[in-house]
Amino acid sequence: MTKTANSMWGGRFAAGPDAIMEAINASIGFDKRLAAQDIAGSRAHAAMLAATGIISNNDADAIREGLLTVLSEIEGGTFQFSTALEDIHMNVEARLKEVVGEAAGRLHTARSRNDQVAVDFRLWVRDQCDAADEALKALQNALLGQAEAGADWVMPGFTHLQVAQPVTWGHHMMAYVEMFARDRSRFADARKRMNLSPLGAAALAGTSFPIDRHMTAQALGFDGPMGNSLDAVSDRDFALEFLGAATICAVHLSRLAEELVIWSSAQFRFVKMSDRWSTGSSIMPQKRNPDAAELIRAKIGRIFGANVALTMVMKGLPLAYSKDMQEDKEQVFDAADHLMLALAAMAGMVGDMTANRESLKAAAGTGFSTATDLADWLVRELGLPFRDAHHITGLLVALAESQGEDLPDLTLAQMQSVHEGITQEVFDVLGVENSVASRTSFGGTSPARVREAVAHWRKVLG
Repeated sequence: MTKTANSMWGGRFAAGPDAIMEAINASIGFDKRLAAQDIAGSRAHAAMLAATGIISNNDADAIREGLLTVLSEIEGGTFQFSTALEDIHMNVEARLKEVVGEAAGRLHTARSRNDQVAVDFRLWVRDQCDAADEALKALQNALLGQAEAGADWVMPGFTHLQVAQPVTWGHHMMAYVEMFARDRSRFADARKRMNLSPLGAAALAGTSFPIDRHMTAQALGFDGPMGNSLDAVSDRDFALEFLGAATICAVHLSRLAEELVIWSSAQFRFVKMSDRWSTGSSIMPQKRNPDAAELIRAKIGRIFGANVALTMVMKGLPLAYSKDMQEDKEQVFDAADHLMLALAAMAGMVGDMTANRESLKAAAGTGFSTATDLADWLVRELGLPFRDAHHITGLLVALAESQGEDLPDLTLAQMQSVHEGITQEVFDVLGVENSVASRTSFGGTSPARVREAVAHWRKVLG
């Protein structure tokens, strides 16, 4: 292959890369997504170069205006990306030279593609943290709507997917509000730690030019510059932290999606998914498939996979920059795309779904769900040690089960055959509504506590 027209490496190499090397080396196919961040970083850098007297104001003005022209071409879809130019940085710079001429060549003074890509990627991931926060807030609001509507609707609470104790629909929804709040805090924490600028670190050692890194950091919305030039260009922990937060968030989404799949089945009938988030079967006309929930449930695989992949890329790299780090972006791009899609779909599903109050109530009373209430009553009213109360309740459950009945169906005489101290008042705690109403401890399932929690989160979310 003859020497390429883009002689970006100068005189060191006599021949350009062949087709295979070009294909493996080029990143423009995916890093063009960094165009807006790349141009923002370059405009800040040009302004700083002029302010410090490194380049003239005229050149800086031409560069900054020219970069806006390039950005408009990219956003308008008329920009011609070139694989031969390898990446977004060289594509933008080459086009800038066509737009403004010789001044474009001064833009790269006092910086390297190493700090350039580090700042671009950091800006992009920072934007994704903000986007994830907004999407999670929308999902929390959808869950709050469900919780508020069903604050006193009883349903079974499960452990091991077996009926455990009655809870309220609102309480169950609020559990996810709390989970997604922690996800938001993880993204916020990650954003805070990544909000330092690598720009000005140059290739790895800084620069001899009298640059002002605080100026560029401020212009790009960073809290300040990173403190070590080697670290600035060589680590991707900010991306790993984003992927870590995304993975945990995806786990929460997957758990909720799993419940929606189960709840919408004919065997449960707890919820009905809207037509917007369901599909039919090509052969079975009765089917209503929760495909959106199932696909969200599967997204954890992609996101977790991206987390593992980037960890493996970074784990053995010596300082500072290595070309391995070009493999950082596709994984993060893919994970961010699918996380945002999953969050939007889940907010839509939760907002549209209809809970079946009667099915929830009927299920709440099955499986001896008020057995713990009976044991608590024996402790509270008869003064029994809890272990003794637990044993007596177990005997009563066995008695009811042997007769194909539930606890409230037993007669007082049957109960007294197990423990003579039981009185008629025991039946007051065996109803599921009474059970949930009694759970008034902080964070409990009582309707009063659920409404307090909803009011709190309404205030927090604004």
